[in-house]
Amino acid sequence: MDPLHGLLYGFSIAFAPANLLAALAGALIGTFVGVLPGIGPVGAMALLLATTSALRPETALIMLAGIYYGAMYGGSTTSILVNVPGEAASVVTALEGYQMAKRGRAGAALAVSAVGSFVAGTLGVVGLMVAAPALARFALSFGPPEYFAIALLGLFALSRLSGGSFWKALMMLALGMALATIGMEPISGTSRYTFGLVKLMQGIDLVPVVMGLFGVAELLVVAESAGGLPQVTGVKFRELFPTIAEWRLAFPAIFRGTGLGFLIGLIPGPATVISSFASYSLELRMSKRPDEFGRGAIEGVAGPESANNAATSAQMVPLLALGVPFGPATALLLAALMIQGVQPGPLLMTERPEVFWGVVTSMYVGNLALLILNLPLVGMWVSLLRLPQPVLVASILLFMLIGAYSVNNSALDLLVLVVMGIVGYVLRKLGFDLSGMILALVLGPMLEKTFRQSLIMGLGDPLIFVKRPISGVLVAAVLVIVVLPPLLRLGRRLRRG
Repeated sequence: MDPLHGLLYGFSIAFAPANLLAALAGALIGTFVGVLPGIGPVGAMALLLATTSALRPETALIMLAGIYYGAMYGGSTTSILVNVPGEAASVVTALEGYQMAKRGRAGAALAVSAVGSFVAGTLGVVGLMVAAPALARFALSFGPPEYFAIALLGLFALSRLSGGSFWKALMMLALGMALATIGMEPISGTSRYTFGLVKLMQGIDLVPVVMGLFGVAELLVVAESAGGLPQVTGVKFRELFPTIAEWRLAFPAIFRGTGLGFLIGLIPGPATVISSFASYSLELRMSKRPDEFGRGAIEGVAGPESANNAATSAQMVPLLALGVPFGPATALLLAALMIQGVQPGPLLMTERPEVFWGVVTSMYVGNLALLILNLPLVGMWVSLLRLPQPVLVASILLFMLIGAYSVNNSALDLLVLVVMGIVGYVLRKLGFDLSGMILALVLGPMLEKTFRQSLIMGLGDPLIFVKRPISGVLVAAVLVIVVLPPLLRLGRRLRRG
């Protein structure tokens, strides 16, 4: 199916009442969690992952994708108005957006942020529509060694790009892989680490693990640090109109941020955060008035907000074309498809075109809905910050307990939820990034299965991973990621010595 016919078919899927409602609901929920500091898109997707089992595959993915890119929109609101980023990718927006708000230009900052997000989201979906089919056609020649190398590259790239300690990241990968080995071994069917519990034969369910690590742990952090937020800056609707001079500065930054964000989104790791910082640095270097940065430069809002939304669309490319997530949010999207029995990858567009094209076109609809709804309703979103925190925390916790139990009607899942919540809280306090653990848990079965299949293909010869050109290049990239940074540090020490 060519892109034009695929797009027309996708719109017929996206405008089905259930899918249209799912896109709008996901976008609104995403904005909601983006506005509330702390929860973030991954936490919200984890909360609702259990509910997707009752939906059709395309409907489930449309709703979760709506949460993903909706949170990018919502996070900018509190960054600009109260200097509190709703999610990590909006940290950069707070640098210039809040300064604009203090100068009485909060409305202009919000409008530029919303328009930039819409333009970047729309162009990002065009890129997704073009890049994913091309990558999928190329991936048809992939075998188990190539998929093993891609998954390995994703894990190690994330460990290097997450910004924290490499050894802490490796520990999280190892913990996730250990959890992934619980249950039946994929080739021979031998049970492992079940301790005689029949319910563990199927392995630990992803839903309570993710809910615990990102949901319960986040609630514990929020409850621990309960406190008042800065005074909210009021915005009238008539103030949501930037001047012509502001648009002239903003539009080039929007397009630069879109291109940069989409390219960074194709790299494993926290692409939305990295692209925001990269875009801000680019705008600072290209600006003819760098002294304005730090005092409310509108390019510092337009560029990063466009970049993180374009990166969101780009991260859907490897997920849908290869079936490999490059970040924790797309790992949850993969988990939703696995719950539905749908395997993303090169054959997704031919075997399940309603899923691929339905999701792509729903992102057009969702981005337009977010643009229409966000600016007029900005007062409502900010009022969420005035909700009593104990009520909000208790409601979310109750929802998580119901959701975790409803997946398998198992008390074991409730235990896993609580234990993972405590583990996640402790690990966060110790400075560990939990995203690697989730990626390893999702990709662990694939890594083990493709590794065993590759050795069977090579009659036990491990050199099969380097003898095949594509997997050889990917394995070489993994080695560069692991070995190069320590060598560079050693070289700097020797030069200083």
